[in-house]
Amino acid sequence: MTDTDTLPPAPDVAGTSLDGTRVFTISAEENAALCRSTGVEPAADGSAHPIYYYIATQVAMGKTVAGVCDTCEFDVEEGPMMGSSGVRFDAPLKVSESYKVTGEILSLVRKRSRKLGVMDVLTYRLRLHTLDGAKVLETDNVWVLPRKELA
Repeated sequence: MTDTDTLPPAPDVAGTSLDGTRVFTISAEENAALCRSTGVEPAADGSAHPIYYYIATQVAMGKTVAGVCDTCEFDVEEGPMMGSSGVRFDAPLKVSESYKVTGEILSLVRKRSRKLGVMDVLTYRLRLHTLDGAKVLETDNVWVLPRKELA
């Protein structure tokens, strides 16, 4: 028995837009609080803590976590898990700068796991841009969606 021969296919969601309509601005106060919570002082040059790559893209993308899960025909109450997140910076994040997000779902692959049983592996890409369109970063995120109903 092979993994894919016996499993129903994952929903076909590749290409689904995650373009956002919200603007995300990193305030100096929030950046300072976040920096201090991690034991560092805010940068004197106006750059924001790099973890804002994840915060800004998740908050300003075109779907909520529940919305992304719904697109994948997965109930958010079942507990999506982060598999990985990687980022490529083209420029530093800046305090008081406003950003918009573009992005899309790259793939949803159904697999068997010894620990989780059947799961879908979701990969999506988000890009953070300044309001004038300059790309600041690109991130690829992988979520694991356990499919208990298929175990």
